[in-house]
Amino acid sequence: MANNEFDFYDKTSLKSYNLDESMRYQLNMLDKLDVFTRKHCEHVANLTCRLCEYLHCRKNFTMYCTICAYLHDLGKMFIPQNILQKPAKLTDEEYEIMKTHTTIGYKMCMEDLELRPYAAGALYHHEALNGSGYPNGLTKKDIPYEAQIIRVADEYDAIVSKRQYKTHIGISDTLKILIENAQSGKNNPAIVKVLFKVVIDDISYEISCTQDYIDEIEDNLKRFKEINKYKEKMNKAKNEKDKNYYLEGIKMLLINNETLENYESVYEEYKKAFKIRKDIIDNLYNEIKIIKKLKV
Repeated sequence: MANNEFDFYDKTSLKSYNLDESMRYQLNMLDKLDVFTRKHCEHVANLTCRLCEYLHCRKNFTMYCTICAYLHDLGKMFIPQNILQKPAKLTDEEYEIMKTHTTIGYKMCMEDLELRPYAAGALYHHEALNGSGYPNGLTKKDIPYEAQIIRVADEYDAIVSKRQYKTHIGISDTLKILIENAQSGKNNPAIVKVLFKVVIDDISYEISCTQDYIDEIEDNLKRFKEINKYKEKMNKAKNEKDKNYYLEGIKMLLINNETLENYESVYEEYKKAFKIRKDIIDNLYNEIKIIKKLKV
């Protein structure tokens, strides 16, 4: 049977925002990054773009902010791989090296006339409103709005990637971490609140995708029920002609690699898949209820 793999970020494809053309040069810069960091930059840019739209930002600012987000981790190109991809917690010394990706990225942007207008994303995306961020420990009045948006998108994707979400089930736990950081003064509460709307939109999209797959499964379950009816009639048939008639009916209903010998096991797989997807939808609806009750 076919197995649908839900793309966690499919709903955030930038193609739907028609921003690709204005980003061609900037997008090419991402090819110099390792695969993990490049995907992270794409995800953060996608999310940043949607946050801007939910924040009712002007189109030009949204485009500018999205490009800043694409380039926010450009400096990681010069961070040693053993630090960049270390699965365990970084040592204090390693963390200091990691932090330099902000100033390195800023310098790279400033030295390239095409990238210079977007240097803010690289430099400020780890600054916190309460002054606890880096590289300069700036506070709210000195942190550009675009960097405040990118920080929320960056933090969200970092947690999502670390926890390896395959679905939005349990995503409210991630949002609770961002709420804590907003309440402690690190993140802009208004942006975190808007993130809830983006996530609910994505959950609704996942529900729709899952329901489409359930509809497909149900069609196959009906087909297998028909096969069982034909098989039952075939087994009860008194003469060879009738047996062959029902056998041909069964063969017409079998698809792909299904056979008379294996269809029952395939049927069981479809029934299991149906239950799993129904449980997913129930859990996703519950996730929306939880998120709607969250307060920043």
